[in-house]
Amino acid sequence: MADPAARAYHAALPVDRIAFLGHATVLIELDGVRLLTDPLLRGRVAHLRRHSPPVDQGAVAAPDAVLISHLHHDHLDLASLRRLGRDTRLLVPAGSGEWLARKGFTDVREMRVGDVARVAGLAVSAVEARHDGRRAGGPSADTLGYLIRGRRAVYFAGDTELFDDMATLAPLDVALLPVAGWGPTLGPGHMDALDAARAAALIRPRLAIPVHWGTLLPIGLGRRHRAGLGDSARLFAEHVERLAPEVEVRILQPGQQTEL
Repeated sequence: MADPAARAYHAALPVDRIAFLGHATVLIELDGVRLLTDPLLRGRVAHLRRHSPPVDQGAVAAPDAVLISHLHHDHLDLASLRRLGRDTRLLVPAGSGEWLARKGFTDVREMRVGDVARVAGLAVSAVEARHDGRRAGGPSADTLGYLIRGRRAVYFAGDTELFDDMATLAPLDVALLPVAGWGPTLGPGHMDALDAARAAALIRPRLAIPVHWGTLLPIGLGRRHRAGLGDSARLFAEHVERLAPEVEVRILQPGQQTEL
């Protein structure tokens, strides 16, 4: 970039970052806008205990919006949302807005597949995800992924199984793909490391970052399974190298961030 004016322009742009905070919680900083996905900000939810460093509460304060993929307790944690503030802007699946309003949240927008919300200068689109969105003890609602477009395009898959129409999301700069669950087994409606690598091969992002791993285990299983919490991310990188070698994989440990 030889032009001094062009260099000055790019130097003045805000730095884009992705911070993986554990499980499905990711802080996306794009074009100076801060989006937080599926915030789980405490050390325990229901029968699940955190086995990674605690979330820096200051780092996630005052996001421009929170994106909720579905209503399962490890993705929509009411206590974590209250820590962010009841007036925090929430983009949520259709079927959950009235329930969240009854819980005291004042800035809630329901989203269906195809809906687009503007958050500052970003376009946040709700996209398909295939996963059971029913909440134990709560409502049944849609399940979503989100496609965020500014000067870069970032895909947050939420929880989903692999499906062929993921290919329609391309082109992408970054894909945040779930590669595991919260225990030693993986139920339906999820991707394991191999399926997530197949997803990366379908959508061909420039950069793939594995999420939904390395964080939670059921109480009582920590001693036996803690050492294997990082296996899924490592296997994902190996599978992507074989199936889509042009896709860069960056493994972020919970609490780590990377610049784009």
